[in-house]
Amino acid sequence: MLSLSGDQRSRTTRRPPRSLKQEYQEFLLQRIEEYKNALTRADLLEIGDEAVRELEESAAGQYLLTEVLLLEHVDRIIARRLRLPSFPRWRQKHRALRAAQRAPTHWGLESDGPLVGAVRRLEPGDLALVVGAAALPAALFIAAHDAEVFLVDHDLGAVEAAESRAVTEELAGRFQALVVTFGSWFPDVAPSLVLIDPAALAPARARDRQALLAELQVRTRPGGVHVILPSPAAREVIPLAPEALQAQYGGWEIVRRRRSKASAGFTATKPERQLDTAVHVSE
Repeated sequence: MLSLSGDQRSRTTRRPPRSLKQEYQEFLLQRIEEYKNALTRADLLEIGDEAVRELEESAAGQYLLTEVLLLEHVDRIIARRLRLPSFPRWRQKHRALRAAQRAPTHWGLESDGPLVGAVRRLEPGDLALVVGAAALPAALFIAAHDAEVFLVDHDLGAVEAAESRAVTEELAGRFQALVVTFGSWFPDVAPSLVLIDPAALAPARARDRQALLAELQVRTRPGGVHVILPSPAAREVIPLAPEALQAQYGGWEIVRRRRSKASAGFTATKPERQLDTAVHVSE
């Protein structure tokens, strides 16, 4: 039995947005680690030998060569080989990239969709939760607006691909992807925005879907928004239509999209004041 208390919610309060310096250091670390992972052990040892020679030449016996100094210099050699940009050069390109990423069309999203309006109301450091790896473009769009994003899916391969794409887009510092069995364990988060792809829930048992939605509703902050995505127009058979989830949002403000086509999705806003009931969570 689990009910979220004020103390529990305090663990997921907003974090201040990262500074550009912090993002730059994350960028360097990610690129260096990617390079190391692609090397053989022999290649790494060769770089280590090069680092030892350079440090001994520059130190001239003035200080003790430690493992920390050696590892730091190995990273500097790799950064030199990769020709990683200086902070001023990176900052200029990064700002242009981030401006482009904040446009929904950059990710193939509708410019007038309900997600765009919900994201614009987020504050830096707010947390968003995305259910379904197929919604990765939307997840990265949210992360580009300085929100912390958790993406959950039951498929390990899809989660690993999502993490890789986040690194490529320089958004990994605000993005985490987790493998979750719906109806079982769930991360301890208190999102302001939840994005749900109904197709991701289709393989789960009905009771597991209900348990997941109930828990998400409890964890969502008062005034928070759930965006239920529409079913793809090209799909002939809809495994789980968005409307099948709407009945579970009793007491929430529901706004359905004005489309003639069925399965267009909807948004649900949690009341500012609502008593959260306890939910069952499997250990």
